[in-house]
Amino acid sequence: MQETQDVCPLCGGNKESGLTTFTVDMKETLVVIRDVPATLCSICGNEWLSDEIASSIESIVEEAKNHQNLVEVTHYRKVA
Repeated sequence: MQETQDVCPLCGGNKESGLTTFTVDMKETLVVIRDVPATLCSICGNEWLSDEIASSIESIVEEAKNHQNLVEVTHYRKVA
């Protein structure tokens, strides 16, 4: 029997480690972060991020906002 933490609560599919693209539209800046580590549902594609990953994304988005570019595309990286 499969553990409930490995099953998608939305569709019952398998949750697997993978990479995703995270996009934030802040009106004045569009930030696209590629290759973000995530847990993905194999059926519906729903995505989950760990708290550590979410914290790094917040820092990356803040940096991008400070650059004042209309569009910023970057790859995920751990931010200390």
